[in-house]
Amino acid sequence: MSSSEISIRRATPADARRAFDVSMEAMRDLFIRQGNAWKLDSESFWTVLEPFLTHLATHAAEWWMAEDPDDGSMIGYARSIERGGLFELSEFFVRPDRQSAGVGRRLMERVFPLGRGEVRAIIATTDTRGLSRYYAAGTLARFAMLSLSGTPKPTRSAGDMECISASVDEMPELAAIEEAVFGYPRYADYAWLFEQREAYLYRRAGRAVAFAFFSRTGQGPIAALEPADLRPILLHLESRAHACGMESISFEVPSINEVAMHHLLGRGFKIDAPFNLLMSNVPFGKFDRLIAFAPPIVL
Repeated sequence: MSSSEISIRRATPADARRAFDVSMEAMRDLFIRQGNAWKLDSESFWTVLEPFLTHLATHAAEWWMAEDPDDGSMIGYARSIERGGLFELSEFFVRPDRQSAGVGRRLMERVFPLGRGEVRAIIATTDTRGLSRYYAAGTLARFAMLSLSGTPKPTRSAGDMECISASVDEMPELAAIEEAVFGYPRYADYAWLFEQREAYLYRRAGRAVAFAFFSRTGQGPIAALEPADLRPILLHLESRAHACGMESISFEVPSINEVAMHHLLGRGFKIDAPFNLLMSNVPFGKFDRLIAFAPPIVL
C-alpha cells in the first residue's frame, strides 16, 4: 500500500491510548535495533503517562494520525505544542512495519510545517531515519539530553535559599524565572504541573531565584537564574525522594549543564541509555541552568 492510499486525519482525545501503543511499539523496535535492553512495562508506563498525554491531547498545536483504510488500525501519529514563539514537536512515531514508506513525511508536513515557529525544537532520539527528517524540518542537533538516575539519599536541602511550597499564587514569579532561563513560559502547562506535581519556589533575600517541580513519576521542569543554585535544589529534591521512599530518582539534564552533570555524577548517579538530542532551528535558552521535564516528551 502506498502512502497516498493511507488515511491522514486529525486525532482526538479518544485516540490517546492507540497512539501510546504505537509509540511503545516504535520505541521497543528502536531499543532493540540499537542494542539496548527494553525494560518498560507498557501498562505501568501508560498509568504514569496518561495524565500528561491527556493534557497534551487537549493543548496540542497540531495532532495528526495515519490509519490503514482497510482495517482502521493506526499506522502512526505526530503531535506538536506551541508556547508563544516556541514550536515543539512532542511526538513522532510510525509503526516499525510501516516505516520508510512516506507516512512520516505526510505527518510531519501537517504537524511541524516549515516556517512555523520563531524557535522550532525537538527532543529527538538517535534513530538515523528520524534524524534525517528532523534536519529536513530545518533543525540542527545542539547537544545531548541525558537521563541521570540514582538511589536517593538523605541530605541537606536548599542551602542558603528559602524554599516554599508554591501554588498558583506564585505563578507570576515562576513564569518570570522560566522566561529568563528558557525564554518561553509554559502558561498552558502550569495548571497541570501544579495539580500533578509538588511545586517549589526558591528565594534569596526575598527574591525568587529558582523553581522546581517534583513527583514520584517524573521531575521537572527545574530552572535557576544562576547555575550554582542547581546543586542545593537537586539535593533538596533528592532528599524529598528519599523521604517519599522512592527507590530511584532521575533527571533529564542537558549535557552542557556543567553544574548538574558534575553534581549528579559526583553523587553516584548513572547516565542511562539511550540518550536524546536537543534539536532546534536556532540556539535559544540558557540550558546550563535548566533541567527539562521528565519523562522526556517535551522540554
